[in-house]
Amino acid sequence: MKIYIDLVLLLNFGFDLLLLFSVAIILRRQTTLKKLLLSSTVGSITILSMFIELNSFLLFIIKIIISLLMVYITFGYKNIKYTLKNLFYLYTSSIILGGFLYFLNLQFSYKNKGLVFYFNGLSINVIVLIILSPTIIYLYTKQALELKNNYSNYYNIDIYLKNGKIIPTTAFLDTGNKLEDPYKKRPIILLNKELITIDYDKDKILLVPYDTINNHGLLKCVIPDKIFIQGIGFRNDFLVGVSNEKIKMDGIDCILNSKLLERIN
Repeated sequence: MKIYIDLVLLLNFGFDLLLLFSVAIILRRQTTLKKLLLSSTVGSITILSMFIELNSFLLFIIKIIISLLMVYITFGYKNIKYTLKNLFYLYTSSIILGGFLYFLNLQFSYKNKGLVFYFNGLSINVIVLIILSPTIIYLYTKQALELKNNYSNYYNIDIYLKNGKIIPTTAFLDTGNKLEDPYKKRPIILLNKELITIDYDKDKILLVPYDTINNHGLLKCVIPDKIFIQGIGFRNDFLVGVSNEKIKMDGIDCILNSKLLERIN
């Protein structure tokens, strides 16, 4: 079997560059092209370990050290948590790409040594990898960003009503929700009507006028006792608007008002 070292190093360099670039995008890390190129060059050295007789444990340690060096060169050092998070996403991206390569290997029955696949001289394999690998990393990065952006605004909350009932649910922080009552300027959160049964004898009810691009009218609001937002704490002096239209978001029954997270009471 012929293995072209220069080609293997070039491929590994390209993969490392893709992986580091994806980490920088997902975590929004500040870096430069010079750092990315230097770190990818250092990372490509790991492929040479395939041709050195080393036991598995020593090989594992060398790979960890080089990976730490790569994230240090690319993103610098601030603290342990910062560095480990960079390392975690580097390995996560690597697993996604490596899984794709393994799937490709099984589908087309290529032979392999580590992550180097060969079939009649690597020619077909290299072309496929060059075309598809950036696509896989792009799709993974796009999906990871969507999940990161969406789920970072998810909160577990408990709404305490005046009648003693507690409504636990999952809420989404909508920065566009600026609803407030015109009387005391209390922020309004929206809750699916299926989650709340209004007791007109015990619950205090207000009708708050609202005006949006698509609709206007009166919003039925309940005056609660307080709300507990996980990771934030207790808040009070707000209203719960009963939404007649079901909130069309995955697993969400409540829309939070950003003013609740800004206040300290």
